[in-house]
Amino acid sequence: MCMRYMKVTLYFCMCWLFLSNSYASSKSNVISIPLNNWMSQRVLSHVVGNMIERYGFTVIYHDMPASDQWGAMQKGLVHFQLEIWQQSMSGQFNRMVANNMIADLGVHSVVVREEWWYPEYVEELCPGLPDWQALNQCAKLFAKKENPEKGVFYTIDWDYQDADLIRALNLNFTIERLENEEVLWQKLEKAWLSKVPIVLINWTPNWTDLHIPGRFVEFPEYTMACETDASWGINPNLVNDCGNPRKGWLRKAGWPKLEKSYPCVYELVKKIDFTQKMIADAASFAVFDGNSEVKAAKRWSIKYRNEIAKWFDTSCLP
Repeated sequence: MCMRYMKVTLYFCMCWLFLSNSYASSKSNVISIPLNNWMSQRVLSHVVGNMIERYGFTVIYHDMPASDQWGAMQKGLVHFQLEIWQQSMSGQFNRMVANNMIADLGVHSVVVREEWWYPEYVEELCPGLPDWQALNQCAKLFAKKENPEKGVFYTIDWDYQDADLIRALNLNFTIERLENEEVLWQKLEKAWLSKVPIVLINWTPNWTDLHIPGRFVEFPEYTMACETDASWGINPNLVNDCGNPRKGWLRKAGWPKLEKSYPCVYELVKKIDFTQKMIADAASFAVFDGNSEVKAAKRWSIKYRNEIAKWFDTSCLP
């Protein structure tokens, strides 16, 4: 009788341990953050990751291009993204929010722009800039020796429909896609030091706002019709005969179950509001000053400790 009682007790103990472990695995203490291929996003992800660690979570980071983060966020493999840029990401963002695949976690105060850009000194050699029509007049300035008649526009692996833009506006330019952001900035630095004309993809806020004066090329102003209606705009036969939005938004997104599963993390991300200077500094501390992403995040956190204090909820401390 005693032995039988011990077996029953052991059985229920094992069941209780199994159920407890199952519950623990469904309620992980790990928060996953994607690291994309531009510096401000990487530095600021470490900033927020450090804040979340103070809540008692383990934070892990996943290197991934922006194109891979959407499915990962839908499944909860990564939990949020701090920088959703309108021009390069709005299509995927809007579609997935509309279908409840990801959660919209709010918009930052900052106004952003992504566009063809050149250092300010280039205007001395091509005085028609920033008007886009000056590009063809000065195409040879931006050319390479192997193709001296066509200017070169440098970009990386993001798709802004630049090939469509070149066709629609009949620009005498080719596209050269560089390996990554680091190579892009090396190309810019080399040109800047020698005062060689260059036109490349850039965005604001960015480290260049603080260290290299420059301007965006002013293409025909963007409207939604430009992307869908060929009859709109300068070229009646082709779409995308306009530039990118000049006053774009920057949003945050997250796993649909983030609020229910991790309310403290959810509320933190909702509160975070980046300004132009905050994002420019994040990129500058790493790209221009040469700090690692982790060191740049620590420096940023010290400079903006008052803002961090407003976002941080002490009631979430363990």
